[in-house]
Amino acid sequence: MNWVDFTIVIVYLVAFLGLGYFFKDNKSGKDYFLGGQSMGWFPLSLSTMATQLSAISFISAPAFVGLAQNGGMKWLTFEFAVPLAMIGIMVLIIPPLYRANIVSVYEFAERRFSTSTRIILSLVFQIARSLSTGVAVFAIAMILQAVLNISFHYTILIIIVITIAYSYMGGMKAVVWGDAIQMIILSTGLIICLIFGWSLLMDNPNFTGFETSRLTVVDFDNFGLDGSQYGFWPMVLGGLFLYVSYYGTDQTQAQRLLSAKDEGTIRKLLLANGLLRFPVVLMYCIMGLIIGALVTFLPDFSADINTMTQTHYPEFYATNGVKPDLMIPVFIIKYLPHGLIGILIVGILSAAMSSLSSTINSLGAVTVEDLFNRGTKKLSDQKYMVYSKFFIIFWGVVCIGAAYLFGSSKGTVIELINIISSQFNGPILATFVIAILIKRVNYVGMNVGLIGGVIINILIKINFDNIFWIWFNLTGFIITLVLALVVSEIYKVKSNVDLNLDFTIKREAMLSKEVIILASFFIIIVLFSMFLPELLGSI
Repeated sequence: MNWVDFTIVIVYLVAFLGLGYFFKDNKSGKDYFLGGQSMGWFPLSLSTMATQLSAISFISAPAFVGLAQNGGMKWLTFEFAVPLAMIGIMVLIIPPLYRANIVSVYEFAERRFSTSTRIILSLVFQIARSLSTGVAVFAIAMILQAVLNISFHYTILIIIVITIAYSYMGGMKAVVWGDAIQMIILSTGLIICLIFGWSLLMDNPNFTGFETSRLTVVDFDNFGLDGSQYGFWPMVLGGLFLYVSYYGTDQTQAQRLLSAKDEGTIRKLLLANGLLRFPVVLMYCIMGLIIGALVTFLPDFSADINTMTQTHYPEFYATNGVKPDLMIPVFIIKYLPHGLIGILIVGILSAAMSSLSSTINSLGAVTVEDLFNRGTKKLSDQKYMVYSKFFIIFWGVVCIGAAYLFGSSKGTVIELINIISSQFNGPILATFVIAILIKRVNYVGMNVGLIGGVIINILIKINFDNIFWIWFNLTGFIITLVLALVVSEIYKVKSNVDLNLDFTIKREAMLSKEVIILASFFIIIVLFSMFLPELLGSI
């Protein structure tokens, strides 16, 4: 990097400090954590996508497609379940949550079951989200260390200080609008990499086509139970429970939905997310395919990745060889002109800060709401804001500490995040589905089911390592549901059913235009993916 690149990065960082100052007027918890419930679908949809399609996607998804062992375009199957998940959230999850007028989604569980259920859910979320965010921060520190040629520790400080600052000052409005801007910047960086990568590949006389084994997308015969991964059925079924849980019951995403000004706005942003994620991830995958081919046909490129792995990750190199996640950073350093390098660094910073700001804001929200602002112990607006800002800083520091746990992780970082989250997603989703639909379950059964679902899920993962991790989103749901029903039948205690939470799925909701569009889109992307290998193979 030269002075042009550093100038672009510095201007970007200062601008985001200004963004936090611009949105600094927050007078209450709903202002600070829900943006006053006044936000429209466009910034919220971009914010939702930016949090999920973040720097780990920018680095690890292309690395999986282009360089990781047993990788390839099958990563695209991750998107199959998204339209179906948006339907489930739109019809079942969000209407009762939004109408409950809450800040922390786990308050819903307290109204239906008990305070203990709320606290258990909140603690499970806080542990799972802080750990997985630590992985994401590590990924960004890794690439910035390589590109900026500065200490890993300084790169973490760059990310955390700026992110905490604008999140601390501006609350949810700063987070959402920051995410929207960051999504645009990240998309620009993606297009830049695609254009330059394709140009270099077409100029290489040795290029005769993509590696055939990396082109397959859909595999109907692979059930992910014998060590194999990314089959159609596990990705659709396991992925459905993963995405419904993540977008509907994970505070980082549900908080955005609760920030919408009305339910119509929520339907629009879920529709936008269900339709736009696939083309964006398709670009990530094609970028990985192109740059992975460059590694094969440009010996210097391969040598640079090898050298950088040995230099920065000697222990990893000794046991695993080259680190696939370094493919994109090396490409940026070696093959992009100055100025564009600065833009790409800004794009990566944008993605990192988007994920981190969303996490610390949501962790702050659940900590204040679930531990200090419950029941009759309501905080004054002034004290609420003091607590909120303290926990924004606290969780920022915790997430950074978690980053140091994963420096020697195997495989791609994005896979590690999903493995961690999948142990918790199913049990959390089961809790909300039971709360909404099954009135016979009491708080004792629910608490046992929730804790047992997580523990048994982890034990299955430890003892049956050949099962593809995405199945654990489904197994956790089923185990939690069964335990909750059985224990509730054995221990008959009065169920704390809040009649104001009663909810019935209406026929018109199931046949709304948004549902029909998303269901049709699911069929379209599966068919498109079946023919994609033939299309890419003809290049």
